Amino acid sequence: MKVRFVLLFIVLFLFNFSIVNAETVKLDRCIDGDTARFFIDGKSTSVRFLAIDTPETKHPTKGEEPFGKEASTYTCNALKKAKKIELEYDKNSDKTDKYNRHLAWIFIDGDLLQSQLIEKGLAKTAYLYGDYKYTKDLQKLEKQAQKDKVGMWGDYEEDYTEIIIGIALFILIIILFIFNQKFRNKTKKTINNKLNKELNNIIKRI
Repeated sequence: MKVRFVLLFIVLFLFNFSIVNAETVKLDRCIDGDTARFFIDGKSTSVRFLAIDTPETKHPTKGEEPFGKEASTYTCNALKKAKKIELEYDKNSDKTDKYNRHLAWIFIDGDLLQSQLIEKGLAKTAYLYGDYKYTKDLQKLEKQAQKDKVGMWGDYEEDYTEIIIGIALFILIIILFIFNQKFRNKTKKTINNKLNKELNNIIKRI
């Protein structure tokens, strides 16, 4: 009986801990695909979605990027339709960025919004400055989205630049090594010939 009571206490403790770890908020307004304003403690607060980046819609230099509107529309619809929105702050991340925006994981009705955006090819993993809680999950979803050519990855091709550069450098090193060997052998032979000639001249003089 005591064992059951202890187990029940542990389960309830863990359940309550997971609830305490997340903060329920209300949507104020949408900004774009990876930013929104929520009422936190009664105050409208800008929140940047942790670990992802969506295409821009109104950037001062980049302008509007492909799939920017789609990402913004998806995020806004998801937040407006959500019955419950929760923010989870990552212990390995700063709570705010340099623009004083909160950095958080966004859960809508229990599902991670960042995952949904990545899965649909409307965002990519970015701004990873620590070992964040859900990073590996997002990266797996991103690879699958790239493979399936979903959303922004429609024209995606694997980047083999680093591999090609590595192979080129390796070949260059081999060529230089062979060339240096031949150069050394040739130089050595030339010096030996000159020394032999000088020795023969000295012998003749004697």
